Amino acid sequence: VYKRQVDGAPAARPAELAQDLAEELRARGRPVAVIGTGGFLRAASLRFEYGHQDADAYYDLWLDSGALHREVFAPLEPGGSGRVLPDLWDPVADRATRSPYLTVPPGGVVIVHGPFLLGHWFPFDLAVHLRMSPAALARHTEAAAAWTVPAFARYADEVRPEDAAHVVVRADDPRRPAWSGFTAGA
Repeated sequence: VYKRQVDGAPAARPAELAQDLAEELRARGRPVAVIGTGGFLRAASLRFEYGHQDADAYYDLWLDSGALHREVFAPLEPGGSGRVLPDLWDPVADRATRSPYLTVPPGGVVIVHGPFLLGHWFPFDLAVHLRMSPAALARHTEAAAAWTVPAFARYADEVRPEDAAHVVVRADDPRRPAWSGFTAGA
């Protein structure tokens, strides 16, 4: 099973790129499961412990990386069941989703998309980072989510996703992403 990721701020539209990649792979006969990190957020009591608009909490506390490891990556390891959970938690209803497991057959592809994916030691075979300049990120982020922009600056400083990813796609205009080739880390 191949494990791919599309990392990027919501303004860069990582879900759209992940779905486009999945469609191309399916057209080539590959079974694909697309999983968004939005289904692996922690409960509201943990996400909002420091308020509803705390950029550091958004960066540090919102993603349940342990659940993502347990429910998506562990079953794909050698000897694993191949059964992955597409989501675990509904952040709006603030309860478990109870979604059925998906079976990823040998040769299948799992594409995980969302923000802050690099730096968690997730076992991706290929990591794509959607890079936005600070100005483009501020311009394309919805006004209600403007408080999240400092979290992406922190991510850029601490994780350096452009150095950690195999592929960096410039997404200053998310409608026209630009790829300049594989990075040195590939």
